Amino acid sequence: MIWKPLPIGIDNFRKMREGKYYYIDKTLFIKELLDRKGEVNLFTRPRRFGKTLNMSMLRYFLDIEQKDIPKLFAGTKIMDTGERYLDHMGKYPVIMLTLKSMKQATYDSAFYCLKEEISREYRMHDQILESLDYDADREKFLRFIEMKAEPDEYLVALKFLSECLCRIYGRKAVILIDEYDVPLENAYFEGFYDKMVALIRALFESALKTNDNLEFAVITGCLRISKESIFTGLNNLKIMSITAISYAEHFGFTPDEVEQMLKEYGLEENLETVRKWYDGYRFGETEVYNPWSVINYADSCYYDKKAFAKPYWTNTSSNSIVRTLIERADISVKQEIESLIAGMTISKPVHEDITYDDMDSTQDNLWNFLFFTGYLKKIREYQEGETIYIEMAIPNNEVRYIYKNAVLRWFDRQTDKKELTPLYDSLLSGDAEKFSEILSANLMETISFYDYQESYYHGFLAGMLKNIGNYIVQSNRESGIGRPDILVRYPSVRGRAVIIEIKVARSYQELEEKCREALSQIDEKKYEEVLRNEGYQNILKCGVAFYRKECMAKIV
Repeated sequence: MIWKPLPIGIDNFRKMREGKYYYIDKTLFIKELLDRKGEVNLFTRPRRFGKTLNMSMLRYFLDIEQKDIPKLFAGTKIMDTGERYLDHMGKYPVIMLTLKSMKQATYDSAFYCLKEEISREYRMHDQILESLDYDADREKFLRFIEMKAEPDEYLVALKFLSECLCRIYGRKAVILIDEYDVPLENAYFEGFYDKMVALIRALFESALKTNDNLEFAVITGCLRISKESIFTGLNNLKIMSITAISYAEHFGFTPDEVEQMLKEYGLEENLETVRKWYDGYRFGETEVYNPWSVINYADSCYYDKKAFAKPYWTNTSSNSIVRTLIERADISVKQEIESLIAGMTISKPVHEDITYDDMDSTQDNLWNFLFFTGYLKKIREYQEGETIYIEMAIPNNEVRYIYKNAVLRWFDRQTDKKELTPLYDSLLSGDAEKFSEILSANLMETISFYDYQESYYHGFLAGMLKNIGNYIVQSNRESGIGRPDILVRYPSVRGRAVIIEIKVARSYQELEEKCREALSQIDEKKYEEVLRNEGYQNILKCGVAFYRKECMAKIV
């Protein structure tokens, strides 16, 4: 078997083909696009599901300025579709703009990145410069190349370029805009969303709404941003989200494609691992694997065919939306996240016309963001009255890993911000009732995905106590003839020490009994012996029992 290089991070179609990388043929996307004849086509898919590569493929197939197109597409499925489709090969001037670089901390920096991208695209077509009839047009063209155009001129940059290309080639232009919502998401989190919306709206209106030199356009992104905010008055817009049946197999890998790929690399026995970790998405009615993760996993098996599966998508896809959900969630939402991580489902109404401003308005909008960005998958769809609901679950082990690890980190940060002095005071003063009350209140705000095992409660309590001022917190320290769960002590033996033992009850009624059992264990195992030998005299013993989100403590 000859190991073909796997295209990790390769999203340029020519580089993919000429470099002889392994390629899963998605060229029938071109056929479906030409069949359906949408004037402005918006495709929304999660990050890293092949949108940019498909846009690059479209450019190389349609672009009148490209060379060796038949050679580039030799052996692909589009070449077998007949003259009706091949007649479009190399027939259109193509403008392609990617907005993925517009992830900057300020509006001015993001706008600069847009100017750079527009300059780069103008340079791609600089061979037409001398053919333009008017000095004013040549000067304007040069201003875009040199990034010296006025700010307002950039609002019509795509329209002007399409006019120039149409004039020279006698054919209307195809406009491709990739990752259109990246600057919008970034602007939302950085605090200049309204200014960015106005910029993108103006750019789109001139290029897509009032442009007589447009043949058709394709736009890709992660989310569908509502017509009112971006696509104002754009009545020629066709939207294909992850709920649409059309085009479903062209983004991501289908089960057959994954099986064939693993077979070609001698990894047939790894199919179940790949399925558990990277499958589970559903676009329309089509089952889809995460292509980025499948490729990365296959590459990891180059030296070791039994390599462990890892979460590759977590390193490439923004988790800002998940973090926002966690940080703003109420108790009911946190309980729903617990059930999702445990493998259960939730049902929520679906609203595809959303804006980032909607994120704060209801919790349902946050679930919509998670669904459309790939953090949840569709199990089924149903309607109640006028409302459409989708039953959703976590797609696979990879995304579950993201939830678990991201959730833990974000809760740690929230704990650091909390004012926990009353908790510390109640423990050190021996106020068991107040200590129990505060712990229970904080338990209600946490997310558990360890089935309420003792290790979960141990980590929870140790985390709550880690910032107790001027005291040392130790877990499972050798002491006596065993190890106390947690030991809190003042650095000087003149201060106070607290021995904490944790138990898990099987019912609420058993909490008190488990507290007594914990205190008995402290005595039986002689946990305070080492402390006494060190010179500590002021020692408290604390038995803590947990049942789900309830807590009881006894301190003696």
